[in-house]
Amino acid sequence: MLLQFQGAARTVTGSMHMLIVGGRMVLLDCGIYHGRRDEARARNSRFPFAPPSISAVVLSHAHIDHSGNLPGLVKQGFQGPIYCTHATKSLCEVMLRDSAFIQEKDAEFINKKHHKKGQPDVTPLYTREDVENTLPLFRGINYSQSFDVTNEVECRFEDAGHILGSASLALTLTENSHSVRLAFTGDLGRPNLPILRDPVFIGEGTTIDYLISESTYGGRYHAPVEQMEEQLLAPIARALERKAKIVIPAFSVGRTQEIVYTLHKLSIKGKIDHIPVFVDSPLSVNVTDVFRKHSECFDEETKAVLTSPLQNDPFGFERLTYIRDLEQSKELNEREGPFIVIAASGMCEAGRVVHHLAHTVSDPGNMVLVVGYQAENTLGKKLVMKEPVVNIFGEPHELKAEVVVLNSFSGHADRNELISYIRRFDAKRLKQIFLVHGDLDQSQKLAAGLQEAGFRSISSPARGEKAPIDPGNGVD
Repeated sequence: MLLQFQGAARTVTGSMHMLIVGGRMVLLDCGIYHGRRDEARARNSRFPFAPPSISAVVLSHAHIDHSGNLPGLVKQGFQGPIYCTHATKSLCEVMLRDSAFIQEKDAEFINKKHHKKGQPDVTPLYTREDVENTLPLFRGINYSQSFDVTNEVECRFEDAGHILGSASLALTLTENSHSVRLAFTGDLGRPNLPILRDPVFIGEGTTIDYLISESTYGGRYHAPVEQMEEQLLAPIARALERKAKIVIPAFSVGRTQEIVYTLHKLSIKGKIDHIPVFVDSPLSVNVTDVFRKHSECFDEETKAVLTSPLQNDPFGFERLTYIRDLEQSKELNEREGPFIVIAASGMCEAGRVVHHLAHTVSDPGNMVLVVGYQAENTLGKKLVMKEPVVNIFGEPHELKAEVVVLNSFSGHADRNELISYIRRFDAKRLKQIFLVHGDLDQSQKLAAGLQEAGFRSISSPARGEKAPIDPGNGVD
C-alpha cells in the first residue's frame, strides 16, 4: 500500500492524493492548482501519472481546487467512477460547466490582447464538451453509507461542514488479507457557521491508523463566528459614508451564500436595507438554486428560516439582484455607488470579479472586501498584501481602493478548531498524520501544536512525495 501526494502539498490549492492498493490507483480529489499563470497552466495540463491508469476518484467536495481538473483527467483518458455526496454531484454539474465556460472566454479575451502584441494564442485547459463527457461518471452517495470504491478500498462519507455536500472520508484499505484505516478530513469547516450543519467527526465509532488533514489555518485564529454580522457591517457602513462601490470576491459555493445570508439578516434588522446588492455570477445564481434543493445539509436555524412564513427568502431579500446577463454585468462598471457587488472567483483569478476589480481598485473611494483565503501568487493575495500596483489581465493598475480582510467568514477551521478536532483521534493508535492543503509555515505550526497534544509522526509531505501504508496488526 502506498500514498502519494500529487497536489495541495505545502500549498492550499490543487488537492490531489493518490492511493495505490492491490495494484489499483485511486485519487482523492482532482483539483485545479492556482498560482502564477504559467506555472498553473503547466501543472494543470500535465498529470504526474497516466490518467487511464486511475481506477476511481473519491471527491471530498465541489470547490474547483478540489474538483476542477476532473474534466482534464477525463480528456486525457480517465473513464472510471467519481464518488461524492449527492449535493457535491449537483454542485459539480453547474461548477464544472461554468469553469469550462470561463476558461474558454478568458482564453478568448487574452488572445485578443495577444493578437495585438503578436503573441501566440492560449488554449483553455478543457472545454464544455469535456465537462459533458465527465458528468456521467459521477456517482452520488449518502452520508454515513459505506460503499466500495474498488475491491480493495471501502469508503464512508461524513459531513465536513465546509460547503454544501462537503465530506470527510473514512477509508478501509485491504491488501493480501491485511487491512488498515485511513481518514481524510477534506476541507474541514467551522462549528456554528450559518446555513450548514457542523462538522461530523470522521473517527466516530471506529479506529483510524493514518490521517490526512488539511492545515490551511494551522497557525492562525479566526474571529468568533458570532462576530460575522458586525464585522461585515462595520466596513460597509464606513464605505457608505463615501458612497463607495464595494467589491466582494467570493467563491460561488458557500461563501457567496454565507455573505448573502448575513446581509439578509442585517437587512431585516434595518441596518443595510437602503443599499443595493448584486450577485454578479451566473454560477452563483445556479449554485443558490442547488442550495435550495439540498436542505438536508442545512442546520436547524436555516431550516427554520426557510420554512417560516414570517421570513423572506434568505437568499433573495428585497434589495438583492442576481445577474446572469453579461451586459447587465458591464453596466455595474459604470454605476455610481453606493452598492455592493459579490462576484466569483474567490481568489480573483478568473470570472467577472476580475473585470470589476479592473474598474475599482484605482479609485480611493472604493472598497475591496476580502472574505476568504487567498493563495500565494494570486491577484487576491496581492490585494491582501496591498501591493501598490497589481496586474489585471496583464495590465498594471494602481491599488488605491481600501482593502478590508474579514477572517470570521472563513469556511476553514482555524488552529484551535483543527487541534480540537484531531485530538478526538486515538493518539496511541494513529501511526502517522499527513498535513496537506496549507502553506508550509501553517502546516509546521499545526504540527507543533499536535505534538504538544501528544501526537507523533507528523509530516508535511512535498508534492510527489510517497508514504508507505503499513497495515501492521490490521483493522480491529
